[in-house]
Amino acid sequence: MEMVLNLCEMRGSEESIDRIFAASKFASELGDDYAVTEAVTLRLRLHKDGANYRLVGTIGTLLRLECSRCVELFDVPVTVSVDLMYLPHRINTGDGVTEITDEDLATAFYRDEQIDLGLMIREQLQLSLSMKPLCRDTCRGLCPICGINLNSEGCSCGTSWQDPRLAPLAALRSESGKG
Repeated sequence: MEMVLNLCEMRGSEESIDRIFAASKFASELGDDYAVTEAVTLRLRLHKDGANYRLVGTIGTLLRLECSRCVELFDVPVTVSVDLMYLPHRINTGDGVTEITDEDLATAFYRDEQIDLGLMIREQLQLSLSMKPLCRDTCRGLCPICGINLNSEGCSCGTSWQDPRLAPLAALRSESGKG
């Protein structure tokens, strides 16, 4: 199934879009922070207002992420709400600086009477990710000394760290007998 929405095929001012795309269509690209492991379900309403189109609905799938603490891979179900305004692509001829408003963040552009659904899905999935994904809230991470995963094993490494810049103060303290 093609991942392009052809706007010329729209007959009324509102249309329902229900599509399912195989996970293989979203094979990881270099630099991706996630992998799509289940089919992507797209349920949208497309509203037409002149040359402007508004997509409202949800994207659902299962993503495989890497935990930022223990570096283990884990799967997380994702449902993303979508509310985007698509405007026709125009070449900007202005030479001034334009301030971006909150409205602009939900605005995208289409060309040749087509919206690239694949690009839109990738962008929305990327935006839905946590900056530091965790496999679970109680993830203990890796031991900073031996590197063992503290979620599955324990280690006998010392966990206290002392700032070497404070060593002269510690020496003074022990000399005075208060240590």
